[in-house]
Amino acid sequence: MLTGLKNAFRIKELRDKIIFTIAMLVVYRIGAHVPVPGIPFQAMLGLFEATGNTVASGAMALLNLFSGGALSYVSVFSLGIMPYITSSIIMQMLQSVVPSLHELAREGEVGQTKITQYSRYLTLALALLNAVGYLFLFKSFGISFTGAGAPEVILDIMVVGTLVAGAMLIMWIGELITQRGIGNGMSLIIFANIMAGLPQAIFSSVSDGTSASLILTAVIVVVILLVIPLIVYLERGQRRIPVQYAKRVVGRRIMGGQSTYLPIKVNTAGVIPIIFASAILYLPAQLAVFFPGIGWIQAVAGALSSGWINWILNVALIVFFAYFYTSMVFNPEDTAENLKKQGGFIPGVRPGRATAAYIKNALNKITLPSAIFLALIAIVPSIVFSFTGNQLIQAFGGTSVLIMVGVVLDTIAKLESQLKMYDYDGFFK
Repeated sequence: MLTGLKNAFRIKELRDKIIFTIAMLVVYRIGAHVPVPGIPFQAMLGLFEATGNTVASGAMALLNLFSGGALSYVSVFSLGIMPYITSSIIMQMLQSVVPSLHELAREGEVGQTKITQYSRYLTLALALLNAVGYLFLFKSFGISFTGAGAPEVILDIMVVGTLVAGAMLIMWIGELITQRGIGNGMSLIIFANIMAGLPQAIFSSVSDGTSASLILTAVIVVVILLVIPLIVYLERGQRRIPVQYAKRVVGRRIMGGQSTYLPIKVNTAGVIPIIFASAILYLPAQLAVFFPGIGWIQAVAGALSSGWINWILNVALIVFFAYFYTSMVFNPEDTAENLKKQGGFIPGVRPGRATAAYIKNALNKITLPSAIFLALIAIVPSIVFSFTGNQLIQAFGGTSVLIMVGVVLDTIAKLESQLKMYDYDGFFK
């Protein structure tokens, strides 16, 4: 590992990309600590905990995680990366539903450029909606914004405009990292946010200084270290379907006749099912902010944000979205058709529909255990936190670990490919 890192810094082009990536993440973290103009900074500190509003606390926990704590004190980057992630997911889903978007996706770089532009417009709309929602949330807690004698409506516009501008700046930073740095910019921003909250979470979990809290924190750290290899095994796991290519004569040469395999990732959907499920379950809590005086809305939002109803629905939604998203990103019919065109076939399976059915059956069999594993990773820390109240579990639970491991593996894979281009040994030999 250390040899691979040293080799990476020997290559000027790769070294510049690494330094650029680190510099952009530093800029982002600085911006995450710049408060919005007009915000009473001291009044915002510990806002959700001080109010005792469990609905708001549950709804904002995930968003505050992805913003690296910026939401808790209303910084310029309070909206975090979620508007852009949501818009990207929506656009990816629409590509399988809207024929015109599907055709754009198949046009190569030109089509992808247009889809990226549409994602930016959708990000702007979602950021504006979230900023207005947060404005209502802060006012429901009795927070009044300050200014040099400016009318309240001007201050509101200034707060909303600053939050939207911060979200668009985050999107720009993420795209710059993807284009000119190493790895996926959005994933690295989420990784930086999770790591930023880790020291405070550890300090909070042992702040009382009792032996019980120290032992519990140590046990949590050990469990996390034991879970990481399982997540790595899941992320790198593949179901390899054998494929045989028929021999054919091209001019005077005989082509084909090779044996290979079709790799299918065990966890094809990645962490997307957890994000989808969390977004749906916390949506009522976010909507409840607009109706603080209606009791039944608050009750429904509270039930869906925490407790056994949240856990059961979380498992069901994660399993559902694992199958749903896998069916979107992996099409057995297209794969079977491509194999048929290239003269490939699965031994013992007829080409065409039979091959598509075989691939689909194999995909369904490996998706179920991976979906159940994702569900356990997501809900077990929530259940433990409900009984212990340990902040380390909330800030560095299963979802955080899953995201971080996935980002690290993806970044290392990209560095590995770059090193091999220059005939250097990579991180794994």
